[in-house]
Amino acid sequence: MEAVTTALGAASVDALHESTGSRTIADLLPRAAELYAERPAVRLKRDGAWHTVTFGEVGEIVSEIGRGLIDLGITPGERVCILGGTRPEWTYADFAVAAIGAVKVPIYPTNSPEECEWVAGNSEAVAVIAENRSQLDKLREIRGRLPHLRHLVVIDAADAADDAISLDQVRTRGGGHGMAELAERYKSVKPEDPYTFIYTSGTTGPPKGCVLSHSNYRDVLDMCHRADATRGRETSYLFLPLAHAFALLIQLLSFDGGGTLAYWGGDTAQIVAELQEVQPSYFPSVPRIFEKMYSMATDAMDKAPPEQRAQIERAIEVGVAVREKQIRGQPIPDDLQAEFDAADELVYARVRALFGGKIRQAVTGAAPIAREILEFFYACGVPVLEGYGMTETATVATYSTPENHRFGTVGRALPGCEIQIASDGEVLIRGGNIFGGYYKNDDASFGAVVDGWLHTGDLGSLDEDGYLKITGRKKDIIITAGGKNLTPANLENDMKQLRWVSQAVMHGDRRPYPVMLITLDEEEIRAWGRERDLPDDLAELSSRPEVHALIAGELERANARYAKVEQVKKFVLLDHDLTQEGGELTPTMKVKRNVVNEKYGPLFDALYGGPA
Repeated sequence: MEAVTTALGAASVDALHESTGSRTIADLLPRAAELYAERPAVRLKRDGAWHTVTFGEVGEIVSEIGRGLIDLGITPGERVCILGGTRPEWTYADFAVAAIGAVKVPIYPTNSPEECEWVAGNSEAVAVIAENRSQLDKLREIRGRLPHLRHLVVIDAADAADDAISLDQVRTRGGGHGMAELAERYKSVKPEDPYTFIYTSGTTGPPKGCVLSHSNYRDVLDMCHRADATRGRETSYLFLPLAHAFALLIQLLSFDGGGTLAYWGGDTAQIVAELQEVQPSYFPSVPRIFEKMYSMATDAMDKAPPEQRAQIERAIEVGVAVREKQIRGQPIPDDLQAEFDAADELVYARVRALFGGKIRQAVTGAAPIAREILEFFYACGVPVLEGYGMTETATVATYSTPENHRFGTVGRALPGCEIQIASDGEVLIRGGNIFGGYYKNDDASFGAVVDGWLHTGDLGSLDEDGYLKITGRKKDIIITAGGKNLTPANLENDMKQLRWVSQAVMHGDRRPYPVMLITLDEEEIRAWGRERDLPDDLAELSSRPEVHALIAGELERANARYAKVEQVKKFVLLDHDLTQEGGELTPTMKVKRNVVNEKYGPLFDALYGGPA
């Protein structure tokens, strides 16, 4: 095997990077409640105002829930599903399940009853903690097909019923069990015991349950602390679904390090407003949110006269140059500093204000993002930097910081994690964060671990300094009828960064040339259409020649960056967006390429003049 290996050396955790030093995830919260008792652990918005819950108070809530679960007869190793959106009770339930030695199994709140059945059934869950009545109704529909399910618990007390007790009732039942009984449970949990089964949303086939141990996540927490991922007493804003490994890691990092986790209020339209209220220093998200915020920030630039646009573009160049010199401790010429100061008032300060004004770092993951967007925010003093990993790596394997980053890459290996590039270009990863396999599934076609190395299915390269660049996925490579290998993600991402575009999917396997299916960003294209007295209906807009000409021009400019064989020759505008409910997207907004190819096959055929 031809390979290159890189690993950052381990470093001690300094005062900025506090840690409970827990042995497992089971004893993490009890330690945090004791170490950080009076600190704010949780911020939540209720009745229009932000409220705080301290670590000590969280410790008491989790203790009551844990003892209540013991009262329900849940034993170590049994699986408990959590079905609901991102809210503090999700976190409390998670820590309680871990504390009693049971295994947490998250389910996305957007999942259909059939998808819930697969996860709860495959994991043999004995209990499900559901958010509200609408989630309970999914479970009621399938309960007869879940022979292992004994208990339904609902977070919203008003939705309790004969077949489902409330989480508050569970807490009350916990009063019949002493603290020593719970302590015995969490002290008995071993590092190698499973902490969670996380079912990969998957772009192909049914989800597979990744078995992740307490040591997997304890190891990755230590790796992240050493890599300067988050810092003690730092406020993080969390809206990502806690059923996803990315959000789970942020939750654990915040509680382990004594930080404050601010939970979003449930409305995506309010994310920017809540960022401005919370003023976090750390903001993890997915590319789509940063793409939307980029569109908001550059809206005025797009409408500005050419002279002002050039001035703003120059401001971005200056911002990147000055901030790179600042990080390296290099002197900044007076004329460059003067430009920077002027640009701060014109551009930078306004962009920082979108994020609340106190961002130390934002991190993006789960999907690719355009370099131009990252450089724009970096210039403005909002470092949005990439990391890389997957559920099988306990969320993460590489990380970037303002001090150590390289645009166009996803950073370097976390301390204690190793990366190799196999002879065929596949990224291989080894470390204490590598999962223990798929539950009741020995499928080795993806996620195989050979001699300790996880075969990720991603293609990439390492530079001389150990920075990893992801170039595509093995299964996503398009081979044209002429035998040319194409990586669709590059041109797709160029199109998706446009304010008018929501999704872009290239098609062309065994075809003479690539074509593309494009969906419009409803909010942006409607605003564009109103300025031109066009209809407000998305479906009608997608058929208008003016809109087609707009997208055709943008595609022509994007195509110009690529070799002729890689250029998209034709495209079709869909009259609606891709959705998770339609089966086309995963919960983290990744396109299920095989579903799109099959579902919209006739549209693709038409672009070629008929079926292949």
